[in-house]
Formats: sequence, structure tokens, C-alpha cells
Amino acid sequence: MKDPNQKANTTKKGKKKWIIIAAIALIIIVAIAGGGSGEDNDSDSAGENSSAVSEQKNNEADSNVPTEYKSALKKAERYSDTMHMSKNGIYDQLTSEYGENFSAEAAQYAIDNISADWNKNALKNAENYSKTMHMSKAGIYKQLTSEYGEKFTAEEAQYAVDNIKANWNENALKKAKSYQEMDMSTNAIYNQLISEYGEGFTPEEAQYAIDHLQ
Repeated sequence: MKDPNQKANTTKKGKKKWIIIAAIALIIIVAIAGGGSGEDNDSDSAGENSSAVSEQKNNEADSNVPTEYKSALKKAERYSDTMHMSKNGIYDQLTSEYGENFSAEAAQYAIDNISADWNKNALKNAENYSKTMHMSKAGIYKQLTSEYGEKFTAEEAQYAVDNIKANWNENALKKAKSYQEMDMSTNAIYNQLISEYGEGFTPEEAQYAIDHLQ
């Protein structure tokens, strides 16, 4: 026959064993949770430190830029925003003795660091030439790319003439009327309108203008 006290002792030992296991498991869970939280905190701290270091470097880099360079950049941004000039046009204006008279190095810094949409600038110029001078598509393209004109790249000028909203027939008619006021004959006006050394309108646009002259 089994001893009741022995059975009770065995039961108590079993309970103690499970309590110890549960305690160990709890300690492990807490340790893991604490370690994960620490990693997150470390990660956040590392991110904040990285941002602070980056900002400090940017400030240091900016402080190392000569005042003349910063001034050239501000001038370049103004020419782009208000006059919609090309990259080459701005550079020439910055360095010209009759313009801003900046050093070549300051002007180059400005050109390298300006944020500008040159295609948009070319389009703005194209719209201005169409509205105020009633130029043809070919005439506008030449003016945009000319070294004596706006100095945009071929790609920028092409973007402009491809995206401009203009009535070329009406532009040709307005040009024809201006020549008519100079007492030119209709044949001479037509030839001037289509000439590559003149207005550069298409034959169809020029004929529309001749047909609608009073």
C-alpha cells in the first residue's frame, strides 16, 4: 500500500517544477520584449542622429559657398522665374560685362545649382513671340535656338513649338497686314511670308493671309 505523504510530496514537487518553468519562460519573454524595444529605440536614435548629421553637413557646405556664388544663383533664379531665359542665356547674362559681371566660376555654380524647367521656359518664350510678334512656328524655333536670340537647345525649342497653342494662319494674316501698311504688293507680301529669310510661314498659311487681306 502506497504512503499518502509520499504522494503529496510528489504532487508538490510537480507543481514547483511547473512554477519554475513558467517563471523562466516569463523571464525570457520579458527579456525578448525589452531587447526588441531597445532595438527600436536604437533605430530611432540612429535615424535622428543621421538626420542631424546630414543637416549639419548641408549647413557646413552652404557656409563654405562664397557669397558671390550665392548671389549669382539668386540672380539666375530670378532670370529664370521672371524672364524664362535659357541656361546659356542666363550664363551669358551673369558673366557679361554689360550684364551682371559675375566671375565665370560664380556663374557656373549658379547654372549647376539652379532648379529650372528649361522646356517650360522655352514654351513661355514661344508663346510670347506668337502673341506679341505674330511669328511663325519656324520663325519661333529659329529665334529660340539662335545664338543671337534665346539660346535654347534644339530639344527645348522643339518641345516649345510642339506644345504651343497658336493660330498660325492668324499670325500670318497679322504679319501680312503689317506689310500691307508698308505699301507692299500682295506678291511681295506672299514671298516675304514664306521666305526662310523672312517670316518662315508655310505656303498654306501665307495663302490664307493673302486671301483674307482687305
